[in-house]
Amino acid sequence: MTNTSRYVALGDSFTEGVGDWDPASPNGVRGWADRVAEQLILADPSWFYANLAIRGKKMRQILGEQIDAALALQPTLVTIYAGANDILRPRVDIDALMAEYDDGVGRLREAGTDVVLFTGFDASGSAVFGKTRGRTAVYNEWVREIADTRGATIVDYWRLREFQDWGYWDVDRMHMSTAGHTLMAARVLEALKASHRIDLPELEARPALKRAEQLRADAQWAREYLTPWVGRRLRGASSGDDLLPKYPTPVHPHWASITA
Repeated sequence: MTNTSRYVALGDSFTEGVGDWDPASPNGVRGWADRVAEQLILADPSWFYANLAIRGKKMRQILGEQIDAALALQPTLVTIYAGANDILRPRVDIDALMAEYDDGVGRLREAGTDVVLFTGFDASGSAVFGKTRGRTAVYNEWVREIADTRGATIVDYWRLREFQDWGYWDVDRMHMSTAGHTLMAARVLEALKASHRIDLPELEARPALKRAEQLRADAQWAREYLTPWVGRRLRGASSGDDLLPKYPTPVHPHWASITA
């Protein structure tokens, strides 16, 4: 791995790419991190890419399972987003978690790695997930402090107001859609001050639903997505329990030769 640059992506479903469905990709998803890696490789083939993120992982799992694995790859750049699945739990000690997050980010920075962090999304538009808005605000202040102290780059998801448009979200209302992942890739590259050739998606206009139609749509969503999600948490199970990382070692993935 001499004379190469290595980008390693860490985290949960957000970074794995859930919502950007692609049967040709490992785990059936592509995602913003893959799209960032593609642009880095297109601009400079000396870049290689690994993605250790797995859906459903909580912060301590990400720190315990992915930090050492990332450091072993001698990364040039690491993106990490952890904590969203903790915030959604009935009880969480955010201060204790974020102190551990600070330690993990510190280890990456001490190894000479450039690090990109993310604030949490402002879910005020969701009747269900909007209840965690206060927790997310506390999390975000911690992230900003860690970024300042550790010299990390920050992608301020909370302030990316474009994502308040439901067109950037998958049908499960929990993960970004392909359009959302594409937009996020562009925003990450811009935070890195890296050039890119990503065409930002144009969203189709969505007709407003009548009240009865909205109620039916909400009920169908609760049956198909919310109830199974709650059930997994009650059982202590995760949708990523049987999954392995998409790209556990630095590679040029199959799409790296695509011409943008």
